[in-house]
Amino acid sequence: MKKTLLIAALSLSCSGIFAQAIEGKDLQEIQASFKKDTPTRALQNILTADKNLKGNALNRELQGKIDHFFKYRVNVKGITDQHSSGRCWMFTSMNVLRPEVMQKYNLDKFDFSHNYTYFWDIFEKSNLFLENIISTAGKDMEDREVCEYFKSPVGDGGVWNLYYNVAQKYGVVPQEVMPETAHSDNTSQMVNIINEKLRLGGYELREMAAAGKSVKELRNTKKEVLKDVYRILALCLGEPPHSFTWRFKDKDGNIKELANYTPMQFYKEITPADYNPDNYIMIMNDPTREYYKIYEIQNYRNAQEGINWTYLNLPNEDIKKAALASIKNNEAMYASCDVGKQHQRETGILDPEMYDYESLLGVKLKMDKKARILTRQSGSSHAMTLIGCDTDANDQPVKWEFENSWGSASGNHGYLTFTDDWFDDYMFRIVIHRKFLDAKAIEALKQKPVQLPVWDYMF
Repeated sequence: MKKTLLIAALSLSCSGIFAQAIEGKDLQEIQASFKKDTPTRALQNILTADKNLKGNALNRELQGKIDHFFKYRVNVKGITDQHSSGRCWMFTSMNVLRPEVMQKYNLDKFDFSHNYTYFWDIFEKSNLFLENIISTAGKDMEDREVCEYFKSPVGDGGVWNLYYNVAQKYGVVPQEVMPETAHSDNTSQMVNIINEKLRLGGYELREMAAAGKSVKELRNTKKEVLKDVYRILALCLGEPPHSFTWRFKDKDGNIKELANYTPMQFYKEITPADYNPDNYIMIMNDPTREYYKIYEIQNYRNAQEGINWTYLNLPNEDIKKAALASIKNNEAMYASCDVGKQHQRETGILDPEMYDYESLLGVKLKMDKKARILTRQSGSSHAMTLIGCDTDANDQPVKWEFENSWGSASGNHGYLTFTDDWFDDYMFRIVIHRKFLDAKAIEALKQKPVQLPVWDYMF
């Protein structure tokens, strides 16, 4: 730490800038700037007695002016609940596919086993971590890439390509085949233990490499670590089935059965034939980078042989046109946003003016999207299914709708409504069929992706 501070100080001094403490007249000026007039005293009395800063900043002028009615809406049914886990990307990826499964089997309700998919996601992430440690064994422990791997060996988080990777390899199963457990609904303790095991295993692999052990010996040790990871997962989540029998009752009251199915057979049966990264494209609005370019985040995947997170960067207006076309065609989309910003949870409404902290506190806070990203004030934090859009007389978007995975008691019976202005500020990415993209976007897909490091500020 001292070395880092010294380097920073030398760098500033070389540019003619020296660090300065706050004291003397500067401190007096800052203190004097707080004018304790009557309105300020009243605000201070309120805010020192009431810890609900957010509630006091609520913009009353917006209340009751944003409804939950939509001109265009995908035919969806049923709300899922990820509980205390970070599996939103997995729930969203599957929620996009649920309506087609319900139609196929004539069902009133259906859900996938997220527990089954989660088991294999964490297992594959564990293998990828250990492979990354082997491949970087020759680098210093303080190397930025090595530090990034050890900082969080595995976690619940992810994006659509992770679902695609694990489903393509292990298939999927109905919820009843491998139900949720206490640890799939509340993942933090189990993940903490797995990360402790992986850090120990990763450190031992580096020590072995430093001692001149062969790659074969390293991989044998890796396999032993994975046996322990599998044991932890099996104890906490249950063991995934190799085959299953699923009995269900359709909307007409008929009891039916799928017997001796493998998870891969079921996945192929319920998944559209063109469901792959060539047809389903992640498009993103990142104003910090050039539009109509493809970007790939190195090593952002779960399976070693899987695809990385890759996206086409587009202006918001292009994304909205494509999204509206998809909704009109009754096709829901994987979407990801910064859900924590300007979100009134009680009503399930999101708008950039929902909370007016500037007026309450008398300070400037607003930044544009580019500045929020670069300063880490904003970034995508949650995935949901984009299902609805309301438009004006000219068929231009006014507001949009998410199907969330926080249970039916959250928001508007499990759904969230966000204004078109909120889309501009806090929507980041969607996965959409290429048929809804315009010619310029399709042409851009032919490019070779620009490579971004795993520690990139946006991810």
